[in-house]
Amino acid sequence: MGHTMDRAITASDANQRFSEMLREVARGERFVVTSRGRPVARMTPVEDGGDQAAATLALLAFLETRPLRRLPGWTRDDLYA
Repeated sequence: MGHTMDRAITASDANQRFSEMLREVARGERFVVTSRGRPVARMTPVEDGGDQAAATLALLAFLETRPLRRLPGWTRDDLYA
C-alpha cells in the first residue's frame, strides 16, 4: 500500500468535522491537526491488527480539544448515590 500524504486541518475544523474525518480515515485518508499553525496531532487509519494504544491516544488527544462542561446542581453524592 502506498503512502498517502497527510492533509492539514485546524483543531477547530477537526472538532466540527470529527465524524466526517473518521469516515475519511477509515477509507485511508490521513490528517495532521494544527493549532495556531503548528502540528499537534495526527489521525491515521489503524492497520488490521493495529495498535490499540495508538487509537486510545488519538481519542484522548481529541477529547482534550473538547470544552470542559460543568453541570450546575450536581454533587459528588448525586453521582455515587
